[in-house]
Amino acid sequence: MSREYPKEEPNLLRGVFAGVVGGLVASWVMNQYFVAVARATEAITEQPQQQDQKEGEDSTQLVADAIASRVIGRHLDKEEREKAGPIVHYAFGALMGGVYGGIAEYSSSVRNDFGTLFGSVLFVGAHEIAVPALGFGKPPTQQPVSDQLSHWAGHVVYGATAELVRFGVRQIL
Repeated sequence: MSREYPKEEPNLLRGVFAGVVGGLVASWVMNQYFVAVARATEAITEQPQQQDQKEGEDSTQLVADAIASRVIGRHLDKEEREKAGPIVHYAFGALMGGVYGGIAEYSSSVRNDFGTLFGSVLFVGAHEIAVPALGFGKPPTQQPVSDQLSHWAGHVVYGATAELVRFGVRQIL
């Protein structure tokens, strides 16, 4: 006989906090996924993976530079962009995790797929639409399918990790 536990009332603040923590951890896990993919690709092809962005910059570095040029009135040098790119990545990951955590408090259906649908929606919205539309990356039609699938998988990993951590943190709060 299974025991039923009373359902706790939704709490937006706790949900957002749990989501932010989940988003930060998920951003780190997503980075590790991409590092592993790059190493595997290099091992298979015996060639370093080439960057798709201008001058080897990824979209987070380009976003950081765009923000800096508006806030401090100048572009970042290469070293500054390399430091600022991860800040943008983690800030965006935390923000999206917080949004997910807040929604998850009030909609159990968003959690049904254990965060993988959220990761997929984030991939389409951010990677496929926003990044190219804002000029920070190539449109999907100009990217190899293998890159598309790898980035989609990375976002699925992000979504599942965000849900796992969000759920764990929310159980504590």
